[in-house]
Amino acid sequence: MLKVENLQKSFNGFMAVSDANLEVNKGEVVAVIGPNGAGKTTLFHLITGQVCPDKGRILFKGQDIAGLAPHHICKKGICRSYQVVNIFNRMTVFENVQVALMSFWKMTFNLLSPAKKLLIKETIGILESVGLAEKADQVSGSLSHGDQKVLEIAIALGNRPELLILDEPTAGMSPEETAMAIGLMNRLSGDMGLTILFCEHDMELVFSIARRIMVMQQGKTLIQATPDQVKSSRQVQEAYLGGAE
Repeated sequence: MLKVENLQKSFNGFMAVSDANLEVNKGEVVAVIGPNGAGKTTLFHLITGQVCPDKGRILFKGQDIAGLAPHHICKKGICRSYQVVNIFNRMTVFENVQVALMSFWKMTFNLLSPAKKLLIKETIGILESVGLAEKADQVSGSLSHGDQKVLEIAIALGNRPELLILDEPTAGMSPEETAMAIGLMNRLSGDMGLTILFCEHDMELVFSIARRIMVMQQGKTLIQATPDQVKSSRQVQEAYLGGAE
């Protein structure tokens, strides 16, 4: 579904991504790991059009999307969440997801239909799938940090993605919230058939749900392999996991 080839991006002479290669097959859950500053978030920015690559290709379902605007990439089926929660704090949980659905179905300029009556069933369906249906009328800014992160995923689902990209989905969560997030990611992959690409510092989470792991260091791809292969890689142990035994 997604193939990144020899991707490069520099900022004022600093090479943030220098030689990134990545493959994500349909239905897979793939993790990207690496030390702080390895280039993980920049890689996600490049894939989703937040920044343009200096070199390399980003193929989504065989089409090169490198350099396309974010809204065009979203329409093609790639949506994401961010490290810092990005929601409409003053709107309700229901309204946040409803707006995403209205945008997907191009209803944002339908002046003849009251917004409150649009896509109610579809909105509730998404909230039920992520466990937020009981909080539909709650103002989003009053949610716990964990629920806000889940709401951001629900907003992404409103755009009907084929590939969901999650940037540190459990950052700042309590152990209980993290366990719920793991369950949600498993449901999204298993029950809904979504393809998921995520980066995360919680190694227990990564090795428990990722089918393959790509390891980055200094903007480069060290390896992409199964969890067991990554664990046993001397190169990864020396670069990231604390040194070879």
